[in-house]
Amino acid sequence: MGMRLPHAAESERHRLPPGYPVITVRWAAVAAAILAAAATTLLLMGRVPICECGTVKLWHGVVASSENSQHVSDWYTFSHLIHGFAFYGLLRLLAPRAPLGLRLALATALEASWEVFENTDFIINRYREATISLDYYGDSVLNSVSDILAMMAGFVAASRFRVWVVLALAATFEIAVAWWIRDNLTLNILMLVYPLEAVKAWQAGS
Repeated sequence: MGMRLPHAAESERHRLPPGYPVITVRWAAVAAAILAAAATTLLLMGRVPICECGTVKLWHGVVASSENSQHVSDWYTFSHLIHGFAFYGLLRLLAPRAPLGLRLALATALEASWEVFENTDFIINRYREATISLDYYGDSVLNSVSDILAMMAGFVAASRFRVWVVLALAATFEIAVAWWIRDNLTLNILMLVYPLEAVKAWQAGS
């Protein structure tokens, strides 16, 4: 019959290594409040809570569809995971001494701001004019919230994985999504900032 470790010893056994980055409840609550504020703002802007089709899907993989960007996840979810990788790296460089939770809250604020801006008429019309997203009329609130959560997941993953793993994952996501739907985060940024007819034709299958 084995001896039971004293309570203090058991606590020591489960203690994290010194300097191990953690997200405190306080900062997690701040990030959650930012997420809730973004959802409320989108609702006040007139964005639909869920897909107008009346259903909620965990995954919708048809890009050329009015249901794209309306459900929990789709091909563009991978882009938001990469947002999390990028925000972690950027904030690690700009504020290396800041608590991990604070950096997560800042990243959440950045992503939430983009989700709100992305659903303005300016960006929606830009997508429709400069890309092949002719059926795009903005995200559902469910999809926007899910995108922010995907960014947060990417941020936390980047804080736990080695740099080469994060870079390998980002490259894999970009290559796989480009091969499957002829679009990805890099092409999305390019076509918004400096649209190229050759790229647009390729994306359309020409």
